[in-house]
Amino acid sequence: MEFRNLGGCGLRVSAVGLGCNNFGQRTDLDTARKVIHKAIDLGVTLFDTADIYANRGGSETVLGTVLGTRRKEIVLATKFAKPMSDDGAKQGASRRYIIAAVEASLTRLKTDYIDLYQQHDFDPLTPIDETLRALEDLIRAGKVRYIGHSNFPAWRIAEAEYVGRALGGNRFVSAQDEYSLLVRDIEKDVLPAAQAYNLGLLPFFPLAGGMLTGKYQRGAAVPADTRFGKTPYMRERYLTPKNLDIVEALQAFAQARGHTMLELAFSWLAGRPQVASVIAGASTPEQVEQNIAALNWTLSAEEFAEIDKITLGK
Repeated sequence: MEFRNLGGCGLRVSAVGLGCNNFGQRTDLDTARKVIHKAIDLGVTLFDTADIYANRGGSETVLGTVLGTRRKEIVLATKFAKPMSDDGAKQGASRRYIIAAVEASLTRLKTDYIDLYQQHDFDPLTPIDETLRALEDLIRAGKVRYIGHSNFPAWRIAEAEYVGRALGGNRFVSAQDEYSLLVRDIEKDVLPAAQAYNLGLLPFFPLAGGMLTGKYQRGAAVPADTRFGKTPYMRERYLTPKNLDIVEALQAFAQARGHTMLELAFSWLAGRPQVASVIAGASTPEQVEQNIAALNWTLSAEEFAEIDKITLGK
């Protein structure tokens, strides 16, 4: 397993991380236990979850139940800010809510510290200095080691960086955003911001909801037991004629070089600027093995350029 620094900080993470949003929802406890232990055995250290995953708390609860003494072997990352109640009382990034949210996460995770605590979305109702001061207090109390953000627009990233510098405390060290061969929007301004402030990039949905596995074929019915079969809005978003054209071209590109689509998707991301770890979910131990093995292709500059022509038309 390759390990990388998370941006400009000293925290080292595995180049392939385990996305834990399936735990407690699409993956039962026994299977989750097998997936978690297989990942640790194979060198995965970054485990990424959120308080909202699996019906508000289910994923964290599974991790807390399963990890036990192996907690110390991993970098445990979770998130706050998304709605944890229907009335809107439990959400956001105010001091009042953050203090309550971290305690709830620590209880579910059965740990006394979180390695990477991430703001899941920006909060337009709370000044960023209030959020950063509250997170600084958590770091000083030993409940949080590092802080990151997710789904921040570029100008919010810049605002957080400069307010953090003015406060003189800990600043965000990572950015978690959707990024894949089919979704490259962050390259316009979020990725340059991450480069400017040396944030470790943690791309989620590396397989674009399953499009980059090659299992969805033009003209074929979508299997009912797949993510697209169960989630219409994802099917409508990703399963488009344009994306099918791109996927078919990428399949030909990978096959001509003796590689799979999975290897192409993961290796391309691992070679992009600022990427510290590719977060990938797994429903079985075998999928963990496949995800790790996929990161074995070092793309050349010429291959990156050809991929740009396929995915961006450049």
